[in-house]
Amino acid sequence: MPSSNAPSASRQGASTLGPPTSAGFGIGANFNADDNALAQTFFQQAIDLDSTFGGGYRGLAMAQLVAAGGFQTRNLAETLTSAEALARRAVALDGADAEAHSTLGATLCSRGDYEGALAEAERALAISPNLAVAHATLGATLIFSGRLKEGLAALETSIRLDPHDPTLSSRLNRLALGLYFSGEYEAAVEAAKRAIRLNPDYPLPYRWLAAALGQMGRTAEAKEALVTAMAVEPASFDIYVRARVPWMRPEDHAHMLEGLRKAGWED
Repeated sequence: MPSSNAPSASRQGASTLGPPTSAGFGIGANFNADDNALAQTFFQQAIDLDSTFGGGYRGLAMAQLVAAGGFQTRNLAETLTSAEALARRAVALDGADAEAHSTLGATLCSRGDYEGALAEAERALAISPNLAVAHATLGATLIFSGRLKEGLAALETSIRLDPHDPTLSSRLNRLALGLYFSGEYEAAVEAAKRAIRLNPDYPLPYRWLAAALGQMGRTAEAKEALVTAMAVEPASFDIYVRARVPWMRPEDHAHMLEGLRKAGWED
């Protein structure tokens, strides 16, 4: 990464490439698949303009993960490989970049490498203790590895540190699933509803809303949420339900299916 405080010509070019949502990896307050695709284009252009600009690599890594995991516009297996390579490049360019370490942690968590993800999240927080995105990465990793109480606390910290972050609906979705795994179904419903109110186009919270309502025996509401979950983004429902993503433990996947079946889903 260039050491000068003044932006280079290529850095100036990168800064004019896109709207503010590109800083949120194409996942702003009302992000959708088109926003995400545009963000990927902007980040790639930033890399093409300045191959030493680490922000382009970590931004593109996260945008790719969202495309594959949130909107299914990229192949998941291929994306996990490419996103990790991009994140490692960002870390190599600047080992003191806390966001780069957090991004690498997110890619490792997505592979199911909880130990590696925790190490990178902790490195990020050692560099920048109040970095909200690093607390979010830490929280997600802890939750998916089964350390629910610690993970929920880290996610709540990330939301408190940056309550207007463009990725808030994603963090609320992870809060909802962490609460669901903890058996706190009513709280999971409220977190999922908050995520949906913030961004109705984001498909993932509907699934947790349906599962939590199913566990609570609120059958009519659960069925309505299930129909929406399957209709908003059918490919998303399939990749998480009919298959199992690598960052979700088998027992957690089974727990989710239990709630969805109570909501009326049939294999």
